Amino acid sequence: MLDHVIKGALVVDGTGASPTLGDVGVRDGRIVAVGTVDEPGVDVFDATGLVVAPGIVDPHTHYDAQLFWDPSASPSNVHGVTTVVGGNCGFTLAPLRAEDADYTRHMMASVEGMSVAALEAGVPWSWETFGEYLDRLDGTIAVNAGFLVGHCALRRYVMGADAVGHEATPDQIAEMQRVLAESLTAGGMGFSTTLSRTHADGDGQPVPSRWSTRDELLALCEVVGRHDGTTLEAMTDGCLDRFSDEEIDLFAAMSAAGRRPLNWNVLTIDAREPGRIPRQLSAADVAAAMGGRIVALTLPVQVPMNMSFLNHCGLFLIPGWGEILRLPVPERMAELQDPETQAFMLERAASDEAGVFKRLADFANYVIGDTYSPANDGLSGRTVAAIASERGQEPFACLIDIVVADELRTVLWPVPPDGDDASWELRRQTWADDRAMLGGSDAGAHLDRMCGAPFPTRFLGDTLRGRKLVSLERAVQLMTDVPARLFGLRDRGRITPGFHADLFVFDPATVGAEHARLVRDLPGDSPRLTAEPIGVVRVLVNGVVTVIDGKPTGERPGTVMRSGRDTDTVRTG
Repeated sequence: MLDHVIKGALVVDGTGASPTLGDVGVRDGRIVAVGTVDEPGVDVFDATGLVVAPGIVDPHTHYDAQLFWDPSASPSNVHGVTTVVGGNCGFTLAPLRAEDADYTRHMMASVEGMSVAALEAGVPWSWETFGEYLDRLDGTIAVNAGFLVGHCALRRYVMGADAVGHEATPDQIAEMQRVLAESLTAGGMGFSTTLSRTHADGDGQPVPSRWSTRDELLALCEVVGRHDGTTLEAMTDGCLDRFSDEEIDLFAAMSAAGRRPLNWNVLTIDAREPGRIPRQLSAADVAAAMGGRIVALTLPVQVPMNMSFLNHCGLFLIPGWGEILRLPVPERMAELQDPETQAFMLERAASDEAGVFKRLADFANYVIGDTYSPANDGLSGRTVAAIASERGQEPFACLIDIVVADELRTVLWPVPPDGDDASWELRRQTWADDRAMLGGSDAGAHLDRMCGAPFPTRFLGDTLRGRKLVSLERAVQLMTDVPARLFGLRDRGRITPGFHADLFVFDPATVGAEHARLVRDLPGDSPRLTAEPIGVVRVLVNGVVTVIDGKPTGERPGTVMRSGRDTDTVRTG
């Protein structure tokens, strides 16, 4: 007898093949039959009018900490995600010496928007090695999760406080290689790093990986190439704007040294800068010539990110703004009200040096979110342009008056500038390019600033009832089989006999996501954004039902995926 039979669904198998009407049979966590299934089952589910697809694979998350207090990886789990990859951008919680836990907490708060209170209250911090970290999660989670080994943790573990401000000696590089090898043997899925100026630790200093040399990076990539089922991930300044020749050469050399694919986050698509996309994707061509492979992650939906003049966000990264926005709040408020300071900030925000952050300079089109003072009553949901017009002010001066009245707590929502038809057509073209892959949700990070986790249901809704830029089968393939094959996930990403029964059943007439809302459900009463699913009927992970009608069941059948055991080697060249 089968454990589950999903009857009469539109089966979209993940390969890109046309959908077919049929059944799916599951036994012992595996798919055992697809098509007409006559064998009885303990749980027979009538899926007439519904779609069954492979579970979504999210290749870029930061659930490394959240899984300890939220084993379901919400809200990704209720949006059809069954497999997540964490440990991206060089940031992991292991390896870790006990004396470095506080530094790590404040670094994660700074770079990934995780609450220090939540990290202190919700994470046990009871491991040293990477293997011990994986062991603590084993058997406790509701999704499949694999973790890269972060460069910042490696450096801090080997170099201590000298990881910031110092190049590594040859002996220290050798020790990092040893610890990385040990971590990969224990199941780490690869190596990740960042050289991006956007990443500063809790002290405002460049994070440890930003002090590394090319030799150090290549030495660590070489270690990855000695271990089966591993991969690479990296980020530089060029990921946010336009790669330099040096950055392209470095990424290509890293992939070639490791003989593994390297993915980077995130390729933003804007028709106003059509030349940037070919430039960034050209890194893959350079890598291929050197025997490597580079893949850019790009999201298939727009994910608004709110801003604040109080807490760290993209505004702090505009050149010249950080020095002002890091002042103590009373001094910051006084400085912001100075007309000369406002003129300086506007000039810097519009400068070429601002790069991708110029997108944030359209202050007139900011929408006011939550407000906190009587002076701002009635402003929520309105644009700065409309308010400024009523007040006879310039938009930026008006915006400053609003946030100062709230003692800088005002929540601001910039309107994404890349929602035009030309940008969506450019996205459609990019999704067809095998040098790019869907991803970049950052789920588990920037918790009160953005909510990228619902991208699968939003994309499916847009595919079926919105812009319809790709077919249903292609949309599913882009979120399942394509990332599964890049990471070498063994027996995942398709609906085919023998594969793990990671399944996503949804209603094509309604699938989508509610608007993001702020809740306080993190340890330490910390806030985060979340979004409810629409049309998500069932989710199975390893043959166990984890979501019914958009609500988690509480089951925890997820696997902590370990390199070599749960992944196959994806070679380059």
